Amino acid sequence: MIEVIACAALEAALNRLLSLEPQLDAELHTNKHKVLCVELRDWQQSIALTYTGKQFMLFNQYTDPADCKISANVDTLMQLSNPSVLTHLIRQDKLDLDGDLQLAQSYSNAFSNLDINWAEHLSRYLGDAPAQQIANCFQNAKVHRASVSKTLQNTLSQLCQDELKVTIHPLELEQFKMHTRHVKNHTAQLEQRIHSLLNR
Repeated sequence: MIEVIACAALEAALNRLLSLEPQLDAELHTNKHKVLCVELRDWQQSIALTYTGKQFMLFNQYTDPADCKISANVDTLMQLSNPSVLTHLIRQDKLDLDGDLQLAQSYSNAFSNLDINWAEHLSRYLGDAPAQQIANCFQNAKVHRASVSKTLQNTLSQLCQDELKVTIHPLELEQFKMHTRHVKNHTAQLEQRIHSLLNR
């Protein structure tokens, strides 16, 4: 029962996105009536999504054949907001994809390229100036979050490489590779000398 309510709420939210972002229709127009099935491994649920050209339709516990089927954990699916990681996740066996890869990429691109003009929509309820201020606050918060995330990632990387010595620095890795190649060449030369001495 809870799954049906959650599925209906998600369908309503997706259809609301169509009115907020008209570009979504243009990006998904070529995939009308194609079925994308998403299997959530950790929740043991299968949800199918299709776009009719006018609205989204969601189906809970979908077992029929689909044009494209994706199987992954929820945290892996959250990474699909960046379409470029799709093939990377497949290679890592974190995600299984069966069917039309282009359909999955099309949905991923459409939702990652959402650019809703919140100021315009909020101005109907709050007026132009307050709506613009709220939109600017959200935009600044988004930029600040990205900056903090990048700083944190760099700090963590330096901590692991320099302080904790958990990972090695890329230059150290290159030096190790060069040293290994040198030892390998030296060993091959030594092996040839021994072989030539034995054959005399």
